[in-house]
Amino acid sequence: MYKKRLLPITILLGGIVMSSCVSNKKYVALETQHRDLAELYQKGQMDLTESRAKIKSLEDQLEYERKNNASLREAYAKLQSTLDNSIAQNSQGNVNISKLVDEINASNKYIQHLVNTKNKSDSLNMVLTNNLTRSLSREELKDVDVQVLKGVVYISLSDNMLYKSGSYEVSDKAGETLSKIAKIIQDYRDYDVLIEGNTDTDPISKPNIRNNWDLSTLRASSVVQALQTMYGVDPKRLTAGGRGEYNPIADNTTANGKARNRRTQIIITPKLDQFMELIDKAPETEAPSI
Repeated sequence: MYKKRLLPITILLGGIVMSSCVSNKKYVALETQHRDLAELYQKGQMDLTESRAKIKSLEDQLEYERKNNASLREAYAKLQSTLDNSIAQNSQGNVNISKLVDEINASNKYIQHLVNTKNKSDSLNMVLTNNLTRSLSREELKDVDVQVLKGVVYISLSDNMLYKSGSYEVSDKAGETLSKIAKIIQDYRDYDVLIEGNTDTDPISKPNIRNNWDLSTLRASSVVQALQTMYGVDPKRLTAGGRGEYNPIADNTTANGKARNRRTQIIITPKLDQFMELIDKAPETEAPSI
């Protein structure tokens, strides 16, 4: 009877123990699950915090870039304005530079024209001089000096060769030399001819000559009339002038110096109103201001 009662109790205890074992397993499983969830939650919180920090950083960076972009836009606007002004000024500058280049080219063209004109004038005068000197004999060249100075031909004749002693009348021996000079003058019809008388400082004592002014002018006038009447030079091309003793080329204190100063110069030069036509036509435009 006792054994029969003991058997249910044993079964019951066994059930309780079995039940207890099952509960412990569930508890351990739940506890493990809870711990895992807690770790996941903690990790989620950390990830969330990190994400929020990244978002804040990105938002700060975005704000910075917005401000920087605004500054760049402002700087760009200023730069564009400066560029527009520079382009406008440069366009005007290009116009001014172009105008300046045109003026420089015109100036260079005019200068080159003047150089060519001078060279051509000098060449013509040299031809004239060479023609004259070739025509003169060695004896005549002793009393005739031919020079080209600044584009003008100067033929200097000694008074001993030209005039009678103490007179302003042209001597017979001067005729051949004057005829050669007259031929050159006739060959260059576009040239004007100035006959210029010069004396030394010795005073003149003649009843019909007051002083060296008169003597120098009368001598020049005699040569002019000889060229006109004897050699057919157009008198419209001729001018007679006297400079007395006031245009010396040597010292008047020596006999040799006085002899050199007693001279008559025949100055051959292009007519002023025909000079450019004789050499070449001047540029149609006015000479630029240089």
